[in-house]
Amino acid sequence: MNESQLIHVAILANPAGGGGITRVVINLLKGMIQRGIKVDFVLDWAKGRPYLADIPQGVRVVDLNAKITGGTTSALKIVPPLVRYLRQEKPALLLSHLTIANGVAVIAKALAKVPVYLALVEHLNWFENEKLSENLQDKISYWWRKLLYPRADAIVAVSQGMARGLENYLGLKSGSVKVIYNPIIDENLLLKAQEKLVHPWLEKNQPPVFLAVGRLAAEKDFSTLIRAFAELRKKPNSQSPIPSPQSLGKARLIILGEGNLRKQLETEIEQLDLTAEVWLPGYVENPYAYMSRAAVFVLSSKSEGLPTVLIEAIACGSQVVSTDCPHGPREILADGKYGQLVPVGDVSALAKAMHSALLSPLAAEKLPRWRNFSVEKSVATYLQLINY
Repeated sequence: MNESQLIHVAILANPAGGGGITRVVINLLKGMIQRGIKVDFVLDWAKGRPYLADIPQGVRVVDLNAKITGGTTSALKIVPPLVRYLRQEKPALLLSHLTIANGVAVIAKALAKVPVYLALVEHLNWFENEKLSENLQDKISYWWRKLLYPRADAIVAVSQGMARGLENYLGLKSGSVKVIYNPIIDENLLLKAQEKLVHPWLEKNQPPVFLAVGRLAAEKDFSTLIRAFAELRKKPNSQSPIPSPQSLGKARLIILGEGNLRKQLETEIEQLDLTAEVWLPGYVENPYAYMSRAAVFVLSSKSEGLPTVLIEAIACGSQVVSTDCPHGPREILADGKYGQLVPVGDVSALAKAMHSALLSPLAAEKLPRWRNFSVEKSVATYLQLINY
């Protein structure tokens, strides 16, 4: 396709809040607008979405007025308005970021009978245990996706590990699922990392601060992080596996994010007598200023698709420690070259890695991996799907 031709791209999504998938979609919108592309942001339900103010100028928001409240069954309600949209607008490329409800985009395209190139983008590894599950809903979901997904023009995963897992789940041949890394890093993020941040813990000559970012949800496993932090701060004794320097006894932990486990985590923090050393401020507009000032960024997740925050932390110059969870951390950190990997749920191993990251930080020049996740590179790769 000639660069001078105006191309029309639609991005279909249903993010409710300001999490990682939301930031990815917003970055895609920004990157495409910067390339002079006509872009529609097609939402199941636009009313009250907190990120609408972040949508770049020039992007048209299309509200389908059919709020998805659950999985595939709930998502079926968007099929009629999506069919109408496709018939009327006829975008060249439709990128569906509905995650577990992506199958409805396949149905809408078939009913619309328009020549749109449909790519289903998967961010979450929901398929890990679903195929072998005895749960009726999981069985239905499995056969639903096995039937519909191969009928899309492309299936896209955000990491190599997810791609291989999807191929196995759907019974597809190796290489069938394309890998396109998320559009995470741009000049704006790097500038935000340098913005002024006033907090006594993050001033110079203060004890080290460990940072984590994410929803306060079970899959992020902040409970393991909090217990590892408690172990790290213990004064050295004959039973301690960590020969801590004295300053570690004064270390602090900040966890940015909100979620349904807040009360549970606050109770655990109180039980460990850490209320003065652990801060849960909730959602913040600029987490990058924290990342650039924290001593170590820690990802404690049980599972991920491609952990956006890990890449952002590296771009902000932070030392990083991560669980070796599926999927993404090992891929991002190049088998541990760019940060330490520890087993999922292992409190002592995580505490030791956090300690080691403080004592033996990686040099800044050894943290180049974020360039693979630039907005420019991701947008260009998506447009290659239609030879643009």
